[in-house]
Amino acid sequence: AFSPASMLASSRALAAARPLALAASRLGSGTGPILYGRRRGFNVMPRPWSRNSGARALCAAVAGSDLEAKIKEQGDKVRDLKAGKAPKQEITAAVQVLLELKAEAEKATAPPQLEERAIADAPVRVSDFGPLALAEGRVKVHEIMGSSEDLLGKEVLVKGWCRTVRDQKAFSFIELNDGSLPSGIQIVALNSLATYGEVQKLSTGAALAVKGIVVESQGKGQKYEILASQVQLVGDCSGKDYPLQKKKHSLEFLRSIAHLRPRSNTFGSIARVRSALAQATHAFFEKQGFLYLQAPIITASDCEGAGEMFRVTTLPTDVNALKKTKTGQMDFSDDFFGKPAFLTVSGQLSGEAYACALGDIYTFGPTFRAENSQTTRHLAEFWMIEPEMAFADLAAVQANAEAYVKYVVNHVLQSCPQDMQFFNDMYDKTLLERLKALVDTPFARVTYHDAILLLQTEISKDRSKWQFPDVVFGTDLSTEHERWLAETKFSAPTFVYNYPRGIKSFYMRDNDDGKTVAATDLLVPGIGELVGGSQREERMDVLCSKLKEFGLSEEDYWWYLDLRRYGSTPHAGYGLGFERLVCYVTATENIRDAIAFPRYPGSAEF
Repeated sequence: AFSPASMLASSRALAAARPLALAASRLGSGTGPILYGRRRGFNVMPRPWSRNSGARALCAAVAGSDLEAKIKEQGDKVRDLKAGKAPKQEITAAVQVLLELKAEAEKATAPPQLEERAIADAPVRVSDFGPLALAEGRVKVHEIMGSSEDLLGKEVLVKGWCRTVRDQKAFSFIELNDGSLPSGIQIVALNSLATYGEVQKLSTGAALAVKGIVVESQGKGQKYEILASQVQLVGDCSGKDYPLQKKKHSLEFLRSIAHLRPRSNTFGSIARVRSALAQATHAFFEKQGFLYLQAPIITASDCEGAGEMFRVTTLPTDVNALKKTKTGQMDFSDDFFGKPAFLTVSGQLSGEAYACALGDIYTFGPTFRAENSQTTRHLAEFWMIEPEMAFADLAAVQANAEAYVKYVVNHVLQSCPQDMQFFNDMYDKTLLERLKALVDTPFARVTYHDAILLLQTEISKDRSKWQFPDVVFGTDLSTEHERWLAETKFSAPTFVYNYPRGIKSFYMRDNDDGKTVAATDLLVPGIGELVGGSQREERMDVLCSKLKEFGLSEEDYWWYLDLRRYGSTPHAGYGLGFERLVCYVTATENIRDAIAFPRYPGSAEF
């Protein structure tokens, strides 16, 4: 057993030994210096794994002499029977006994067989992981590293996954990461530990639990490390085919193993930032007095009027068995809902119903778009944040959206500093500067009409620099147009508003000029459009005429029209694509990396 005093004494002795260990490690081969000795990773073949190898060797030693005597005795008997010309049946039976004895001897002395491998060559883990794995009192690494109190000498229990193991004659270093920070905490395990055999089984990816005392770290980059008093291997990962080797992997490769990629530095940080953004979203709207609405995922309405929706049906898959109407169309009367149903593209229409009764609400949930797009900006399944405000106009939308974006970005900068520093160092050296400027700088505002004039003037200087140089009133702005406005012209997040009615949705309120609608998009540097919003059309007659104009049936939207029949009020709202926000904040270029398991044309893995 280790007392805190004896362990602290050991840590001091270890600190004195470290310079010698470092010097010795640099005398290795020409493949480069190895810190503190031999590193155990995937460049080393794993040890054969068998929990019964020791028992088998012992049985072989004990039973070997007895088997040899029996084999000799039976062999003499066979020879005597043959010499005496005994009956053939008797000789055959004696030979069979001899063969069985020899087979038993070979089995006893044979090398241990490897256990069955479940994935690649990884062993099947038996549930014999001991008491530490489920022991209470676990402390997260971020709690240790971020603690304001002095933790030196305090006993802690940490659990996580092994990133690296470095062996020396007298001790080993283990980097344990539990997912709470990009970096882990260093564990120092002396070879005098009763559980040091567990340390020798560790490899990258293995799950482990460690009990020990917090000591001052002798290395650079962290304040504390843990001097182990007990190490427990919880989940083995000795398979040489484990995909996440200790090296840099491309994002394309990591997408092919989406179930394992959160163990990488990049996707671990993306997951923590995404979580922080989601928590900040709820906190912001709660402080603003909004109610959280869970809008339905299955709908019979096409909110955007684009027709790119996933159908939900229980009709038979055999095309010949499908009923048809007199006009040759599919008959949905026998379907689950008795009518065509789809996965929603937006929770907005449901949000409007509740905003017209409760004041201010917001939805935050998954939405779906059956758009056959393979670009880095589109997903088939994505999350939307959609606030709706009663007694509000377009100016209220812009004010709320600006306050929201600043709030959540500032929250991430404050709560995820290590993750944000990682993105700044590894992906975009200007990221932190850009995000801090967003929080501190007022957003710009420009009408669509004026934005077109600005673009036309800029494009006329050199049309060859633009992929889409033809820009006129009515043009749906492309990403290069949006980014030029936000990054070059205004050098700030920019609201473009009052768009032509012909390129916007049916529910947006017509302006008095008859040409534009009260709609706005928020364009941000580095990504383009982040927010799209509008004042909703509250006038019954105008809305009915627009439904006809867009080829939509009043019958399908009867309940939406009721909101205009009974106590109609000016109201407005906006939608923000959550994955685009994650991309913007983390400098992630491909939106497929901003969600845990991306869905896009041709891919629905995991």
